[in-house]
Amino acid sequence: MNRRTLLHATTALGAATLTAGAATRADAATVARPARNRPLRVHVVMFDGVEELDFAAPYEVFSASGHFADRDVDVRYVSLDGPRTVQAAYGTGLRVDHGWAPRDADLLVVPGGGYARREDPGVWAEIRRGSLPRALAAATRPGLTVSALCTGVMLLSAAGLTTGRPCTTHHRARADLEKQGGVLRNARVVDDGDLVTAGGVTSGLDLALWLVRRELGADAAVGLEEMLEYEARGTVWAARSGR
Repeated sequence: MNRRTLLHATTALGAATLTAGAATRADAATVARPARNRPLRVHVVMFDGVEELDFAAPYEVFSASGHFADRDVDVRYVSLDGPRTVQAAYGTGLRVDHGWAPRDADLLVVPGGGYARREDPGVWAEIRRGSLPRALAAATRPGLTVSALCTGVMLLSAAGLTTGRPCTTHHRARADLEKQGGVLRNARVVDDGDLVTAGGVTSGLDLALWLVRRELGADAAVGLEEMLEYEARGTVWAARSGR
């Protein structure tokens, strides 16, 4: 029995029980999109100073989601500077094997890190350098959802992607986000269609679970919750238009 079959078998009863209640978790739950022949392609954007939990939590959620859906999921760490080893905020060295290729992605996930330490590697350093905000601004196109969590949202702000749009970020960066033109929403996850943002650190779990639900369906999301032993927190603010 392969891993996918085993996980389906061991979680089917629990997922069926949880599905009825899951629909009430968000005010604007979306209808699952039909499965497509190609995988859902998720690129997690990496840079020096990135926070460990910011990138690891979404990566694990998306990587495991294919076990609970009819559609495969391809998750990759990507770096604007090409394949290399990234040094994360707490000293973790992580080999990133893929370069920047947003045209090959359906979802971009931008983690945060280093916003409180302006002199160290992290979000502030990337904003000063300018290359990553410019690349994010140039990446937008129909069919691509750009998402970010924690202070990674400030990279989207530097790219001009949050101006005039509903969004959120880590509580210590909200004032900066608003000053830069973001329309703050008091929610853990804010879904404005092709722009999805989330609050600080652990909300990366909720961001990923919401996007799994949106792209792969509620059964995939509740199966993941049982496997992870984590229930999505808070109400998702979701725009009604365009869905």
